[in-house]
Amino acid sequence: MDDWHYLIWAGMAATMVGLSKGGLPTVGMLSVPILSLFMSPVKAVVMLLPIYIISDMAGLWLYRKNFSAINLKILVPAGVGGVLVGWLTASLVSDTAVKMMIGLMGVGFVFNAWRQRNTAQAPSPARWGKGLFWGGLSGFTSFISHAGGPPFQVYLLPQKLSKLVFAGTSTLFFAFINLAKLGPYHQLQPYGPAEMTGALVLIPFALVGTVVGAYLTRKIADDWFFKWVQAGLLLISLKLILDVVRA
Repeated sequence: MDDWHYLIWAGMAATMVGLSKGGLPTVGMLSVPILSLFMSPVKAVVMLLPIYIISDMAGLWLYRKNFSAINLKILVPAGVGGVLVGWLTASLVSDTAVKMMIGLMGVGFVFNAWRQRNTAQAPSPARWGKGLFWGGLSGFTSFISHAGGPPFQVYLLPQKLSKLVFAGTSTLFFAFINLAKLGPYHQLQPYGPAEMTGALVLIPFALVGTVVGAYLTRKIADDWFFKWVQAGLLLISLKLILDVVRA
C-alpha cells in the first residue's frame, strides 16, 4: 500500500479514535478493524496506542469538569487490574472467545434495554460489585483489542448520567487504562521507528477528531445521544460476533 492510501485509511482510523475521545462512544472501536485492512491486527493495536494517549490528553482537558468521581474511584483500579490480567494471560487467552463473549453481552444488554424502553426505570446507583466486575472486564478487553467500550457501557448506561458526565467519565477512565497499557504493549511488541513515525503522522487527525467529537456531543440532544450509544454498542457487538463466525 502506498503512502497516500495509508494516510487516508490510517487517518480515518485516527479520526475515529479522536471522535470517541471527544465524547462519541463506540466510534473508536472501528479504528482497529480499519487498520487491520492493511496490517496485522496486533500491529494495529500497538500502533494506535500512542494515538489513544494523545487523544486522551485533549479529552481530559475538554471534560475536566464533567465526570463521575465515584464511578472513577470504582472503575479505574478495576480496569488497571484487568489490563494486568490481560498482560499476564496474553499467550493463553483466545481473542476469538473474548470477542464472542463481549459481543453476546453487548447484544443482550441492548435488547434488554430496548425491551424495557416503555417501562419507567429508576437510575441505578454506582455499585462496587458491578463496577469492579465490568471495570475489570473493560480493562481486560481494552488490552486485547481496544474493545473496552461495551463492558463499560453495560455498567454505566443504567445509571442514566447526563451525556456530558457519561462522556467525561468514559474519557477519563480510558485515559488511565491506556496509560496502564503502555508498558505491557512495549514489552510484548516493542515500538520501533516505523511504528512511532506512523503514529506521529496521525496525531493531527486524532486531535481534530477529538474537538469535533466534543462539539457534536454538546450539540446532540440527550435522548438521541444515548440512542446513538446503544445503536453503536449493538453494531460493534454484532461485528465482534461476526468476526468470530467468519474466522
